Amino acid sequence: MSNHIYKKLELVGSSAESIEAAVQNALARAGKTVRNMRWFEVTETRGHIENGKVDHWQVTVKVGFTLED
Repeated sequence: MSNHIYKKLELVGSSAESIEAAVQNALARAGKTVRNMRWFEVTETRGHIENGKVDHWQVTVKVGFTLED
């Protein structure tokens, strides 16, 4: 197994549907410009309340990607 070096970036995704959808939205958007994404970790979860109910979710994710040679 070769040595892997990763760089991390932090993203905030949002969704009116769910936490999982917020993560997917963040990763999908980052995937348009970031190559070699390998893993993610959710570091924060929060939401917006409207009229006493959850209006949308926000998640902060750190995404690891490998550097190119």
